[in-house]
Amino acid sequence: MWMRLAAVAAIAFVPCAHAQGSTPVTPFVDVPPAVAMPSTTPLSLDQAIARVARQHPDLRLADAQRPIWEARRDAAAFGPPLTVGVELENALGSGANRGFDAAELTVTLAGVLERGGKLDARRVLAQANLDALAPQREIARLDLMAAVAQRYLAITEARAQLAIAQTDIEQRRRAVAAARLRLQAGASPESVLLTAQAMLAQAEVDRDRALQADRAARVALAALWREREPGFDVVSGDPLQLPALQPFDVLAEELQRTPELAVLAGERRVRDAQLQLARTQARPDFNWQVGVRNSRDSRDSRDTSLVGGFSLALGSVARAAPEIRAAEAELALNGVEREARALQLYATLADAHGRYETSRLEVQRMARDVLPQLQRAENAAEKAWRAGAISYMEWAQLQAMRIEARQRQLDAAIAAQTGLIEIQRLTGQSMLAATSEEDRP
Repeated sequence: MWMRLAAVAAIAFVPCAHAQGSTPVTPFVDVPPAVAMPSTTPLSLDQAIARVARQHPDLRLADAQRPIWEARRDAAAFGPPLTVGVELENALGSGANRGFDAAELTVTLAGVLERGGKLDARRVLAQANLDALAPQREIARLDLMAAVAQRYLAITEARAQLAIAQTDIEQRRRAVAAARLRLQAGASPESVLLTAQAMLAQAEVDRDRALQADRAARVALAALWREREPGFDVVSGDPLQLPALQPFDVLAEELQRTPELAVLAGERRVRDAQLQLARTQARPDFNWQVGVRNSRDSRDSRDTSLVGGFSLALGSVARAAPEIRAAEAELALNGVEREARALQLYATLADAHGRYETSRLEVQRMARDVLPQLQRAENAAEKAWRAGAISYMEWAQLQAMRIEARQRQLDAAIAAQTGLIEIQRLTGQSMLAATSEEDRP
């Protein structure tokens, strides 16, 4: 089950060019080759989740609780115990009862005859509590898997930020070199060179910040499997790869099988078992007792007789009524809780789905309609400035617009990936659109 969930989470970063209606986005076509960081084999999201599955204690909490509820289930299978009693009367007294001359010794065996199905009700309640551990364990897994995906996404975001900063540095370096040549030729003032150098320094600050963010994100991810220092350098995720999702109606239908609602269903079974147990208290139990009595009315008399009896508590219905009402109220409350939680999950799913689709559209449009034109415009502006046709600020503005557009594309991709992670956490299912034959290569 765990590896299936790991595969579900991995789609957040796997390029899916074959998904229905999905067009692969070419990320950062102008990134220089030197951006790639030296490393060994990249760490995939599947590998990260597998490491966390072996190490994180949250996944062992439900398993650690299982022996507790198994022991309680075994204890609930026992009925009331039998009781052996010994009673001595008329002994060590005075007169005719001095010593043991008139002693009466009674040995009894007593027990309780439960009525109303109390034993079965206790068994059902114990088993319901045991069964409720399964959806709780699934929720813990999905939550932890989402946390791994979020930290993995933080690394890919930092790497993308680094790529943007490297591109900015390259173009600012060209501007500094060109401004220096124009200054030496007397074609532009020194302020242009100083401005270009300041912008280059700002780009280098962005690069250093991205490097630090990458380091912090890798440490945070490695901490999930108890590593103080990350044993990996690069990851294989690409935040710009955004596959098409299934229609929202399909997602909403899958939401009915989410583990979060399964937990409430398990709680309902527990509360229903508690109600049945409370109702059994309205039928009083029989307390019975049988035994043998040995009497010594005189030194020569040793009479033996059987004794027995039973008792039945009165007023059991009245005493059980408050507990029954409380159990009925808790059962009704569970229905309200489930309805409220289902509505909350539906709203969260709608928000995540809308955020994903909107951001995915923005990423695709930026890659197709905005970034290529800005790159061509920036190249043309560079040539025009070198020829003295435009001012440096016009060129610098186009450089800034190009970087800003790439940053906007990245922000939209991160928002989409965050929404996809939330969708998968809610449903625990792969939500990619079905692949059609014409989409296959």
